[in-house]
Amino acid sequence: MDHGTALREQVRSTRVTPLIGIFDMLSASVAARHYGGLFVSGFGLAASHYGLPDIGFIAWPDVVGFTQRLRLAFPHHHLLVDIDDGYVDLPVARHVTRGLEQVGASGVVLEDQQRPRRCGHVAGKRVLPLPEYLEKLELVLESRTSLLVVARTDATDEDEMLRRAAAFAATDADAVLVDGVPTVDTLRRVKRVIGDKPLVFNQIAGGRSPRLSLTELAALGVGVAIYSTPCLFAAQAAIDGALTRLKAEDGVLEDGPVGVAESAALMERNLRCAPPVRAEALSPAR
Repeated sequence: MDHGTALREQVRSTRVTPLIGIFDMLSASVAARHYGGLFVSGFGLAASHYGLPDIGFIAWPDVVGFTQRLRLAFPHHHLLVDIDDGYVDLPVARHVTRGLEQVGASGVVLEDQQRPRRCGHVAGKRVLPLPEYLEKLELVLESRTSLLVVARTDATDEDEMLRRAAAFAATDADAVLVDGVPTVDTLRRVKRVIGDKPLVFNQIAGGRSPRLSLTELAALGVGVAIYSTPCLFAAQAAIDGALTRLKAEDGVLEDGPVGVAESAALMERNLRCAPPVRAEALSPAR
């Protein structure tokens, strides 16, 4: 079974599919031990590859190259890739879609933001005219063979969220994501307007959306739960803490849970291409 079809079948299952946002190969290696689905986060990629905020600096060849490295290391995991607005132009959006499918992506998320774009959970977002976005979405859909395509809106007005979600559901997009949904009631209304189309929900620490468990999301009819930044934020906190302690201890390294042997063993696992945790698993691997 190809990667797009595998993710599509998983999304259509009765359980919520969790996808963990990763930002480099190390974070992916850790996440892959616990979950069967990974999300190439634009927020994380902007931070890790450029050290810049997620406002449109990402170049599409970096996304394709990173996805290719992920697929070589994790041949059995689902890989959903954030492609922002398709990198502005229609021909680029088509080319990126084809390129990502060729290197093994399972799916892509295409947003309707105008440039300069913003993280989906911050203020100042502006969206493209709906016909302009739908033209780009249709081109992406025509360009894929089996790649799963998530149509995403960044509208902030609730009426506009619902109008766009309904329009997306009427296309051949495989799923709909309304980013930055502010309340559970709004999420329920989004689900009603998209009907049987799978609903994607994106959670980010400190973001606009409520924190909900997978059990709660399942009850709301969500099919995919994206966790964009837990690895990135945990790494930032852990690195800062470790270096603060190193300074406080006059440069004497502390004993920690990870040393040379543990880190090397994690990388060796990638060489073996160990089977993943089942993508529908709701709890960490044992």
